Amino acid sequence: MIQLAIFVLLLFGYSLVSRRLERTVLTAPIVFAIAGVLMFPALPAILEAGFNPNVFLHLAEVGLVLLLFTDASRTDFQYLKTIGNLPIRLLSTGLLLTIFLGMVAARLVFPELSVWEAGILSVILAPTDAGLGQVIVSSPRVPTRIREALNVEAGLNDGLSVPFLLFFMALAAAKIEGGSASLAEFIGQQLGYGVVVGAVIGLAGGWVLGRARRRNWVAGPFRQIAVVALPLLCLVISEMVGASMFIASFVAGLTVQVGFRDAGKDSVEFTEEWGQLINLAVFFLFGVLIVKDWPQYTMSAFLYAVLSLTVVRMVPVAIALIGTGLSPASVVFVGWFGPRGLASIVLGLVYLEQGMYLPGESATRLAVIVTVALSIFAHGFSAMPGINLYARKIAALGPDAPEHREIEA
Repeated sequence: MIQLAIFVLLLFGYSLVSRRLERTVLTAPIVFAIAGVLMFPALPAILEAGFNPNVFLHLAEVGLVLLLFTDASRTDFQYLKTIGNLPIRLLSTGLLLTIFLGMVAARLVFPELSVWEAGILSVILAPTDAGLGQVIVSSPRVPTRIREALNVEAGLNDGLSVPFLLFFMALAAAKIEGGSASLAEFIGQQLGYGVVVGAVIGLAGGWVLGRARRRNWVAGPFRQIAVVALPLLCLVISEMVGASMFIASFVAGLTVQVGFRDAGKDSVEFTEEWGQLINLAVFFLFGVLIVKDWPQYTMSAFLYAVLSLTVVRMVPVAIALIGTGLSPASVVFVGWFGPRGLASIVLGLVYLEQGMYLPGESATRLAVIVTVALSIFAHGFSAMPGINLYARKIAALGPDAPEHREIEA
């Protein structure tokens, strides 16, 4: 109750000054994570009362399920064609190279990790967080093409990372159990069932919503509730049949558009309002987790965190953007602003929840905590200075530079 009371008071106080804080480097995730860290005097009492990680997990799962559905439902493939191939490069070459380079770095920094454990760590930290990068993607000083590329990348790479995580987890489990039957069964259930559950819920839900909308049966406020009920239904059904709730919600977001084109608009409005409450609660609890595990942090965890946010992210981005004609300033800007946040927290919790008890589980957990914590502060504090510096750099470019090219209507 102490935690809940402090969180509610903080939420009220932050809301009162939120517009003024938007002009500063103090992003909402920074404020709520710091508040969680500052709970350390009460940590003994919290642990004595029982710090239930399952509450943290389920809250984060709901947040990511809503986020995946929202990101997928607002994906307009026609629009992707108009903004060029930057997002495609980042989501294909960039993401695959990030996972590969993250595996190499994990094996070098943590020799105790197997190849598949290194893959698990790499995938957990591969997706970027649109929420942490909100200052970037909403700044008019950043060229539209760059903003949209980062926004689309962050919106889709979490959903694309989930199959890789499930695949590496299945391989790691199969190696321990000494058989391939569990691998095929796990992949079939998690991926196959997830796609089926998501497609059925998305297509059926979209068809029903579309018909109800055309007949004017749905009151305005309940349209958002009806749309948001679909990813929550994916969560419940997936738990019942052993499917991946994340795959299901992502597929449902893609398929719901077949019958209801406005699903993206309604889900975005809900996520930006009530979904934000869940995300801030996750960052608050994550701050408590940072302090709880503080004595266990190692130099290896900090080293991997630095590599993950720099070399592992920036080198693949630079390779993916070869041939686009973007200036070095743009390549560095896109490479640096790939913050790790909610998706990495949830994927890390999902991995731990499986109870696989792999030899490198502790190293993986600490590396994820340190990397996300470092990202929250490093990307938050560097956002405004980074935008100012980048704006000065691209102002010196000629009018024909790719950065200044307008998005086609």
